[in-house]
Amino acid sequence: MFKGRHFDRSVILLCVRWYLAYSLSLRDLEEMMAERGISVDHATIHRWTVHYAPLLLEQFNRRKRPVTGRWHVDETYIKVRGQWLYPYRAIDSNGETVEFWFSERRNLTAAKRFLSRAMKRHGRPERIVIDGSQTNREAILSCDTTDRLQARSRRKLKPIRIRQSRYLNNRIEQDHRAIKRRIRSMLGFKSMASARVILSGIEMVHIMRKGQAKYACRSQLSLSEQFNILAA
Repeated sequence: MFKGRHFDRSVILLCVRWYLAYSLSLRDLEEMMAERGISVDHATIHRWTVHYAPLLLEQFNRRKRPVTGRWHVDETYIKVRGQWLYPYRAIDSNGETVEFWFSERRNLTAAKRFLSRAMKRHGRPERIVIDGSQTNREAILSCDTTDRLQARSRRKLKPIRIRQSRYLNNRIEQDHRAIKRRIRSMLGFKSMASARVILSGIEMVHIMRKGQAKYACRSQLSLSEQFNILAA
């Protein structure tokens, strides 16, 4: 993963982890590294983040614990270079992240794509809680019908129960706020593509802090220790 890099692996991981985990700008990190005698340009740190965040996320997803069958689904919005980007998120009954996805649109097609992705990776949920969104309700019904028709099991699958309640989704709103709070200190994204990559990395750190990795079941590992495991 780090073969051929001019800088040591520990320096790259440190910069990527600090940028994704804390309210620091790229120039803040450039200055902090300089105080440690390491001369690295802020643009280089950005390239490291864009390159390594997806690789680390891929490794993390292989080690992620299963989630419960009761989900909360919601979407929010953030602005990237004057355009709206819509983060979709699902958490389970324990507050653990099921899935996340970033879309340029908030419509039925986007909602169906997100739910299909979540169900493919984590299986069918028993129940999904949403707010008053009729679009999300239609997306659940559509994905549920498609999944049951394609099921190879001989036993008849029960329909996914849908519960619409604005107040029962307060827990997922807290997840939205955690991500928006990290984005606030950033000086904007250079492109939609890099925004997706970096936001996915921020989500990964948020999930790590919840202890959702299999290797974190019995011991509370620090972010540094978890990054080292993924990069090993």
